[in-house]
Amino acid sequence: MIREKDSQKIGILNTSILTNFGTFEYKKITLEKAKSLIAGKEILSAIGHKSTSDILTDLLEMPIPLNRIQFAQEVGQKAIVFKLNGRPEEGVILSRDEIEKIGYEFGLLVRRK
Repeated sequence: MIREKDSQKIGILNTSILTNFGTFEYKKITLEKAKSLIAGKEILSAIGHKSTSDILTDLLEMPIPLNRIQFAQEVGQKAIVFKLNGRPEEGVILSRDEIEKIGYEFGLLVRRK
């Protein structure tokens, strides 16, 4: 069994995408589970839109900064995925109200090898 390295930050992603080659496990989690996974941990935000950053900051009750980076998940590393229940039109940046209207769910993505 692969264990999470203490030095690995928990990624925060705004889509369910494989960020590296490897074997992954992805499962749906509740907001409460997402909050418990990041409580007291260091995170690495890969959230590229201000409205998403703002809503995640409110929902997760901790600062989730805007951070347009290319995230490459390491073996054993966890990532919380914020996934919209619909797909906006190309090029549209959604407001918080529009995100709430579309709806969303959370997932846990773990790279196993």
